[in-house]
Amino acid sequence: MSQSNNIETAARYIQEGKLVAFPTETVYGLGANALDPLAVAKIFELKERPTFDPLIVHISNMEQFARLTPVNDERVYRLAEKFWPGPLTIVLPKSDIVPDLVTSGLPTVGIRMPSNEIARQLITLSDCPIAAPSANKFGRISPTTAAHVRKQLPDVDYILEGGKSSVGIESTIISLTECGFQILRNGIITQEDLEAVLPVDSGSVTEKLAAPGMLKSHYSPRKKLLVADESTALIDKSRAGLISFSGDLDNGFSKIIRVSQHNDLKEYAVNLFEAMHTFEDDPAIDIIIAEPVCEKGIGKAIMDRLRKAEYDWRK
Repeated sequence: MSQSNNIETAARYIQEGKLVAFPTETVYGLGANALDPLAVAKIFELKERPTFDPLIVHISNMEQFARLTPVNDERVYRLAEKFWPGPLTIVLPKSDIVPDLVTSGLPTVGIRMPSNEIARQLITLSDCPIAAPSANKFGRISPTTAAHVRKQLPDVDYILEGGKSSVGIESTIISLTECGFQILRNGIITQEDLEAVLPVDSGSVTEKLAAPGMLKSHYSPRKKLLVADESTALIDKSRAGLISFSGDLDNGFSKIIRVSQHNDLKEYAVNLFEAMHTFEDDPAIDIIIAEPVCEKGIGKAIMDRLRKAEYDWRK
């Protein structure tokens, strides 16, 4: 594994069919040439990711976008004008140049233009769109720093350093319907944000796994994680870590990580996965308790991550 902030070297690795972990504003991605199925196969192998879970393709300009999909829908350009570059992924019919492995055999592909400047430079210098899920083992905590990548994927060919992710949770994913848009995965861009451009379609049926992050279990630490409720009030707090938002639950816990000092949901999103990583690595902590928030706006995305992180521990 090599590690540096040399974008030219990272781009050469992409061109050679190797894997590069790189920063985006959401989380660190594990990237490969999206048009090279052999390179894409390495993503699934290194992540231990099932091939039924599709990948997002990252672009740096609209010329790349036009190669990936035959769709010429003015609604896409309105969304792009408002939200790209940024943490929005749009699922659209794919063109023939996109390997079926990228889309898990689906006729659609998720496309995103990241706002992180290092990510866009990497895509531009690689001269190809880059397929990239989060740079972690499948189902585990998403990485928001290069250190998180090293912890989970020490065998990756190259890690491109870029500091801590500024958003901290994965992109909002939407699909377009005749009536408007549907959210397939909640993120920092909310339904209310999107409704300023298009109407929401609450009636159409979505394909079960049309986008990443739609499984019931995901984002999970190796240690037991539970969302705080009446049942968690009875746990032994002496070896418990609390992911605290409001401060209302802080009494009695062995260790506390306050994810926001100002009751700011954006700060919760930015710091959530880092808090999970910290407690996962702490030998003094056996169980992680996360404070819930109201499922409105960004709170929907936060609670989506927490519910999926605790899913296997609640069963």
